Amino acid sequence: MPAASKPSAATATTAQDAGPPSPAGAPLPVDLRRLQLPKIDLARPAGTQIFTALKAAILRLDLPPGCALSEAELGARFGASRTPVREALAQLRDAGLVVTYPSRGNFVTKLDAEKIREARYLREALEVANVARIVETGMSPAVEADLTACLVRQQEAIDAGNAEAFRAEDDLFHQRLALATGHARVAHVLAHEKMQIDRLRMIGRRDHDHLDTLHIQHCQIFDALKQRDMKLAISTTQAHLRAVLLVLAELTESHPEYFS
Repeated sequence: MPAASKPSAATATTAQDAGPPSPAGAPLPVDLRRLQLPKIDLARPAGTQIFTALKAAILRLDLPPGCALSEAELGARFGASRTPVREALAQLRDAGLVVTYPSRGNFVTKLDAEKIREARYLREALEVANVARIVETGMSPAVEADLTACLVRQQEAIDAGNAEAFRAEDDLFHQRLALATGHARVAHVLAHEKMQIDRLRMIGRRDHDHLDTLHIQHCQIFDALKQRDMKLAISTTQAHLRAVLLVLAELTESHPEYFS
């Protein structure tokens, strides 16, 4: 996928050729009063809390691609002034989840197939490097126990039919692999790139068979790491991460309204 820079607050607010947020130019309606959002803790910075809450709502598709985000309505919903709301929206623009059109307002970005392909490419590069390093250095008993427990919880989530719990443990599995490299920033960079893919996961399949396939792939990666088999660790990781391309192809046809 071509290199795509993350939109900054400056470029997002001045782009004249960005086009309308939806094919018809009309924003998708969302009743913020019905949206489940946490209350602001007055003892902590409001902007950071609003950013975290809105990011989660966007990634869950509670705020779907193309919907409008009114500063006034958000302020009223969170019980906050415009300043922390604007801070949160600026962070969401930097994350590529919100775009601001001059004289029109703020909108949740549509899914971009090219950016998703780019994010997947970058994620694969990072995760292959992660497993390669773990093979080289070996897993500590603590890391092995942590990953084993994570895989057990994934199976429990599948058995319970709890796709949300599985998704959380899926994220944790990959985060733990990143942290096991000893490079603290890797997990942060990986989480940032995954945001372009996370919304795709919410639209895609979450049935038992699909989750079971993901779990099997996680177990294969884990087994390769325990065996310290470099070739197998890399190939299983690549196969696991490239499956999203098939999902992307399916969803661009079945849910065109979510894509730019």
